[in-house]
Amino acid sequence: MSFSRIFARLVASVGAAMILMRRWGATPHQPAVGTEPSVPDAVPQGIPTLKMPTAKGWALGQTPIAAAGLKVNAFAAGLSHPRWIHVLPNGDVLAAEALSTPGGIRTAFDYAIYSTMKRAAAVGDSPNRITLLRDLDGDGVAEVRHVFKEGLNQPFGMAMQDNTFYIGNTDGLYQLPYIDKADAVSGAPEKLAPFKPGGHWTRSILASPDGKKLYIGVGSDTNIADNGMEAEEGRAAIWEYDLASGKARIFASGLRNPVGLAWEPTTGSLWTVVNERDGLGDETPPDYLTEVVEDGFYGWPFCYWGQTVDDRVPQDSEMVAKARRPDYALGGHTASLGLCWMPDRTLPGYGDGMVIGQHGSWNRSNLSGYRMIHVPFKDGKPCGPPKDILSGFLSTDEKVSYGRPVGVAIGPDGSLLMADDVGDVIWRVTAA
Repeated sequence: MSFSRIFARLVASVGAAMILMRRWGATPHQPAVGTEPSVPDAVPQGIPTLKMPTAKGWALGQTPIAAAGLKVNAFAAGLSHPRWIHVLPNGDVLAAEALSTPGGIRTAFDYAIYSTMKRAAAVGDSPNRITLLRDLDGDGVAEVRHVFKEGLNQPFGMAMQDNTFYIGNTDGLYQLPYIDKADAVSGAPEKLAPFKPGGHWTRSILASPDGKKLYIGVGSDTNIADNGMEAEEGRAAIWEYDLASGKARIFASGLRNPVGLAWEPTTGSLWTVVNERDGLGDETPPDYLTEVVEDGFYGWPFCYWGQTVDDRVPQDSEMVAKARRPDYALGGHTASLGLCWMPDRTLPGYGDGMVIGQHGSWNRSNLSGYRMIHVPFKDGKPCGPPKDILSGFLSTDEKVSYGRPVGVAIGPDGSLLMADDVGDVIWRVTAA
C-alpha cells in the first residue's frame, strides 16, 4: 500500500475518533433557528469535526421529496455542478456550472478536508461555464441546451441590464454584450472590478430594482482571518458597483460569507444569507438571514450573533461595539447559499417570504441543511418558523447524499427552480 493511502487512512481514523469522542461527550442542542434563537456557548475545537456524506446522485426516476401539495420534476438533468440560476427576460434559464478547486494542502487536517470534500463531490476540476436552458413547449422541461459561455473562472452570479450580461467570476466582476434570444455570448469578458480569488470563492450578483447598480457578495478568505486582516482586505463584504460611473465600494462588511442576495419588496431592502464561522460547536454560531443595511457591520471576525466575542480572534472593541445582530438564525453550519423572494400564492400553502437553498453541513456531528426551505415574512420581516419545500437529499443514515441544494429562482412560468450541484439537476417545483 502506498504512503499516501496509508496517510489517508490514518487521517480518516483519527478524524473519526475525534468526531465520536465529541459526540459521546456533547450535550445535544436544539437547532438555533428563528428571530430569538438559543445559541449555545462556544466550545472551541482543537481539531474541528469533519463529517460529510458520500455523493451518490439520483437514481433513474428518483427525486427529492416535495412538501404536501407540491410536486417536483427535473427541469434539466445531466449538468455538471450547477450552482446558480439566472432567468433572462425572454424566459431562458442560465445555470452557472462551477466547483471548488483544491487549495494548498499543508497539514494532515488539510488532507483530511480535501479527501472528505472530494468524496462528497465538493472539490475537483471546475466546469467553468454557463449553460443556457430553454423550454420551448412549456411542459416544464428544457428541451434546448446551449453552452452560453465557457472558459470562465469559477462563474457564479449573473445579471443582465440594457443588453449587457454580467458575470461574477471568482476573480472579479465581468461584462459581455448580449443580444436578446441569443444562444450564447461571445468575445472576451471585460473586467469591471477585481476581487481576490480563492477562499470562499463564490461571487453572487444582484441588480438594484432601478437597474443602476449591482451588488456582489464576496466571502472571506479564511475561517476567522487566520492569515491576518490584511489578507482579508475587501472580503467578507457586499460590494456595490455603480454602472454609470464604474465605481465600486463596500456596501456592508463583517459578513463572513454572504452568498444569496434578494430584495424584499415591501420595504425595498436588501437581504442576504451568511455562512458563519467553524470550530465552535454544532450550533454555534448559526448561519443567518439578515437585512443588509448600508455601511452596516455584522461582526466577523471579532464576534458573532450580535456582539458575542470570539476569543480565538485578536479583538477590536470598537468594531464589536458597532456589530449588528442578524435578523433570523438558520441553524448551525446549514451552508445556506441560495436566496430568492417568493411572493404569496406562488406555491399553495406558502405566503410571502424568502426561499433558501441549504447546501448542507460538513463540520458538525449530526448533519444539518440539505433542504430547500421557506421563511415567512410579514411587514418586511421574518415572522415564523421555516417550512420545508424540498427534502430527501440525504439517506436516512446520513452516509449518502443524492443531491445538495444551492441557487434558487422563480422560473419563467412562475414555478420555483433550484440548482442541485451533486445531483447535477435543475429541479422545478409547482403545485401538485
